[in-house]
Amino acid sequence: MSIVIHWEAFFQVLGAALVGTVVVVGFYALGLRMMVRSGRSPVVTPAEFTDAITVISEKEARRAAKAAVKAAKKSPLSGGQRTLALLAAYGCFAVCLLAVVGGILLIVVR
Repeated sequence: MSIVIHWEAFFQVLGAALVGTVVVVGFYALGLRMMVRSGRSPVVTPAEFTDAITVISEKEARRAAKAAVKAAKKSPLSGGQRTLALLAAYGCFAVCLLAVVGGILLIVVR
């Protein structure tokens, strides 16, 4: 019994994985950047974890939320530019969603 490796198929999968990774990570990062530019920086509330992870206090969380609101007020963009940046962020997240759904469909349908 001999094992045959189909190198062409291997490199097709490798290329698709690399391109998919770059698309998802790149557009997600760009979407986060556009969301921050629009004045809507995502603030994550702290969760309770085990001793292995340092948890920020409620005071630090309130301070971070206050800093995010203050930074949003200091934005040099006009209202229309902020709206455009927010729409661009949603568009970037939509591209990420389509890439993930397309990858899942490729796996399931084939």
